[in-house]
Amino acid sequence: MVPARGPKGDPWSGFACRVVLGMPVRVLPDLVLDAARTLIRVPSVNPALAPGEGLGEQAVADAAVQWLMRHGVRAWLDTLAPGRANAVASIGDGPGPTLVFCAHLDTVGTAGMTIPPFDPRVEDGRLYGRGSCDMKGSAGAIMATAVALQERHPRGRVLLALVADEEDASLGAHDFVQRYAADACIVTEPSNGTLVLGHKGFVWAEVVTTGVAAHGSRFDVGECAIAKMAPIIAGIDAFDRKVLRRRVHPLVGPASMHCGLVSGGIGLSTYAPECRLQVERRTIPGETPALVIEELRDIVEGCGAEARVELRLDRPPLLCDRDAPIAHAVRDAAEARTGAVPEETGVAYWMDAAVFAAAGIQTVNFGPAGDGAHAAVEWVDVESLSTLADVLADAAHRFLDCPA
Repeated sequence: MVPARGPKGDPWSGFACRVVLGMPVRVLPDLVLDAARTLIRVPSVNPALAPGEGLGEQAVADAAVQWLMRHGVRAWLDTLAPGRANAVASIGDGPGPTLVFCAHLDTVGTAGMTIPPFDPRVEDGRLYGRGSCDMKGSAGAIMATAVALQERHPRGRVLLALVADEEDASLGAHDFVQRYAADACIVTEPSNGTLVLGHKGFVWAEVVTTGVAAHGSRFDVGECAIAKMAPIIAGIDAFDRKVLRRRVHPLVGPASMHCGLVSGGIGLSTYAPECRLQVERRTIPGETPALVIEELRDIVEGCGAEARVELRLDRPPLLCDRDAPIAHAVRDAAEARTGAVPEETGVAYWMDAAVFAAAGIQTVNFGPAGDGAHAAVEWVDVESLSTLADVLADAAHRFLDCPA
């Protein structure tokens, strides 16, 4: 673990003083674009999503490290598994808090794309290519910001977390928070210039019913596990509509749950001995995996059914206090850059921000404008990338340079 440092042992000492900064740091737009194009050119499809074309993130992480080192920024690889790595960089080493800029380097697959996925081109102010929006454009903005900050020598420390595997299990983000301590983090998923303070989490659960296998003619002894699942599916749907949609968080909206996959049976002429239902539950701040599993078991019991309910995977929601120092820093930096206070929002989808928050790191999201994530045509607005870079640089100084 790299210890977070703060003046007199307290990274927040004197933060409320509202530091008066000098001339704002401006990041060269051409540098942002060059970094983003460098990353888009290197295929980094997540192998868990598209095994046929996914080669992992080692090559793109190495490209990021080489680009940063050419521009005078200390950078290195943290290897997660064969072919998979995070690109990490560090600016500053004096006393003060530690701030992380985060973006992921993996992408979804390219099947069905109607543009060249790895040939970045700019047209009408948009940068096209797989990962341009989600989220190599943001990673390029982070890299260019690091170059600008390196020249200004900020107090404290800025760490770059260009991570692997966000599109699947977030191995990169989990590895990063285990290796490095920090006080705050800015994740840069596309947000169209809004300040994201919260997002939903999710729980994947499995419900299993059992029957008695028998020949299809032996209704007298066979028990169909699929039929036993039917009232449970109906109960889950009713609970979603009647209960969860009324459980609303002001930032991220209502909780929800749906039946995602169901499988059962061993043959058309055999009573099914087992049926498995996979359920996804979108959680709001304040909800826990234990609550989700308890409610699912109550649904099963309320249906008069018997089934086994198991937790498969969970990811927590995010909620950052709007008065947290990092929220103030990003809000003020965005207002200084754009002339308008950014809208404060929450989103329904999950992102790596929750991994940092769960590690005790106050975290917000602020990102560019774009469209086509996971789609046939993907693009990011070039001007919004430049704005993102300037806001990151200014926010870093506001967060790090407030005197004790």
